[in-house]
Amino acid sequence: MKKLLIGLGAFIIIAFGGYRLADHLIMGGESYYVQITTDGEKQVDHADGGQEIISYRYELPGFNKEGKEKTMDFNGFQERPLRKDAFLKVTWNKNKGVTSYEEVQAKDIPSAAQEKLSKGTVNNG
Repeated sequence: MKKLLIGLGAFIIIAFGGYRLADHLIMGGESYYVQITTDGEKQVDHADGGQEIISYRYELPGFNKEGKEKTMDFNGFQERPLRKDAFLKVTWNKNKGVTSYEEVQAKDIPSAAQEKLSKGTVNNG
């Protein structure tokens, strides 16, 4: 009975650990930093009940902590565009694309990414 309980406990730990690892690999990802430079492209969809769902699509250059560039393609699900000139920390996953974003202050952006973003602002503005 003791061996059965130990085996069951080990199975649960392995199964839970595997689930957490799979979740990290699927939904986790690398951080990139972007600056909102446009109002985005407004998209209006309708839910099953007919309710309008408004989002704004963005396709912006993002930079990781080493300054490597990757195009970030994501939607902001709000009634209005994201705030122009805001900096976002974007989580990018190779299987899912952008999985999340959050606004950050310029001082919180790694220097290599910050340098690339400031050059982009000078070139665009």
